[in-house]
Amino acid sequence: MWVKICGTTNLEDALAAVDAGADALGFVFADSPRRVEPAAAHRITRSVPERIEKVGVFVNESAERIRKIVEEAGLTAVQLHGDESLEFANELAKDEGLRVIPVLPITKIREVERQTGAVCIMPGPLIDTILIDSAMRDKRGGTGRTWDWDLSRGFTQAFRAGKVKVIVAGGLTPGNVKAAIETMLPWGVDVASGVEREPGKKDHEKVRAFVRAAKSSDL
Repeated sequence: MWVKICGTTNLEDALAAVDAGADALGFVFADSPRRVEPAAAHRITRSVPERIEKVGVFVNESAERIRKIVEEAGLTAVQLHGDESLEFANELAKDEGLRVIPVLPITKIREVERQTGAVCIMPGPLIDTILIDSAMRDKRGGTGRTWDWDLSRGFTQAFRAGKVKVIVAGGLTPGNVKAAIETMLPWGVDVASGVEREPGKKDHEKVRAFVRAAKSSDL
């Protein structure tokens, strides 16, 4: 099970996540209490093992700005958490060595299902990973809220059938991540608020417990 610890703002938290067994670190470059500047992110990314994915989280940024931050911060992947189109994501994914992860709010997936009868939105030829998250009117992510996981299993199965890796986020904690994995059968999980002691600061014991619970659920 691939595990990403998102909202990383300092090296101490990053190293704790790596030591716990996380596969990826997330850095928020959008308006958020977890926001980090590219130079600060680079001081972290250059200090963790190469095997760790370094994922930048962006909301409605231009491709030029995203590419600039990818270079400055030493990122290996980007997560598009705004209103970016799948065409935009596929164009960005042409950049060599860059994984692009579009975020599909559960509300959007359900709306497409109601309107078209389709159970998922295939992201396009250059995208092999998507993230399904909860969302609120005034928050793109980091809501700390879950949704009805039983209703989501069909989505994740359809994506998997289309050779698309599914990451799930939204309200995950050390106490519920195993149940989420066993219900939705995703490829990976993503957490921010569920392992914090305050926004932008990790609780290292919660990080260890989360990674341990997620990895114990490998199917």
